[in-house]
Amino acid sequence: MLRSMTAFAASKGAQHGFSWTWEMRSVNGKGLDLRLRVPDWVEGLEPALRARIGKALGRGNVSLNLKLSRDDGAGALAVNAAQLEDVLTAMAEVENRAMARGVTLAPATAADLLGLRGVLDTGAADEDTEALRTTLLADFEPLLTAFLDMRATEGRALADVLTAQLDEIERLTADAAQAAEARRPDMEQAFRTALARVMDTADTADEARVAQELALLAVKADVTEEIDRLRAHIAAARDLIASGSPVGRKLDFLSQEFNREANTLCSKAQNKALTATGLELKTVIDQMREQVQNVE
Repeated sequence: MLRSMTAFAASKGAQHGFSWTWEMRSVNGKGLDLRLRVPDWVEGLEPALRARIGKALGRGNVSLNLKLSRDDGAGALAVNAAQLEDVLTAMAEVENRAMARGVTLAPATAADLLGLRGVLDTGAADEDTEALRTTLLADFEPLLTAFLDMRATEGRALADVLTAQLDEIERLTADAAQAAEARRPDMEQAFRTALARVMDTADTADEARVAQELALLAVKADVTEEIDRLRAHIAAARDLIASGSPVGRKLDFLSQEFNREANTLCSKAQNKALTATGLELKTVIDQMREQVQNVE
């Protein structure tokens, strides 16, 4: 089963005097890029989440946000004096250096300072957070399951789209084969006419040599190999879709190969019908490649 790299899931929970909300989303990416925003005072939470997500996913730019708050008044907000002092010292140094260079900085507000990490404490940093971490990790599992289900649902839709596009590529490849066969008499007549014209105007021309050159031109105009490779790529793509994720990189490489064969087909066409079919192939292949970018 294919999986999409696009998904979203959210949930809420409450226990141990805390309430929280999760949000998890992802978009396509070349590799697996995890961006987690979770409370750093819950010891061991972030590495445990990273390990779980890394085991479940292969590719995608994934962001996970956890907003955690106390339900009682025991965790009243307090200013971390030491951290605030460090921040003020750093700000003074920055302002002094800026003034020395003739640069005027906008004044910082109290809200700006309180928004800096570590300046405002929840009062939970000194608590044993093992039970809370265990609860949060357990609560994360159904969120991850819902997230994976959405990737799978999107993946099934992608598989249907890609299969339909492969069907169209297969039909156009068959049309290209028919057009190539239909142009054969015209190509042969064109080569005979060219040979006769050369022989009539060049008394010293070597007929065997000229015929050899025309034969080489005929080989260069032959599109049999391109059509055979297109058919092979279609079969390979169908096998990859049936095998399931993660196959996004392989499908992306294969779509490049599709495009290469279609380009060569167009360059060799020398025939209106074959050129038109080649251009249609390129259009469908480009559409397929766009969809492939979302496959894990």
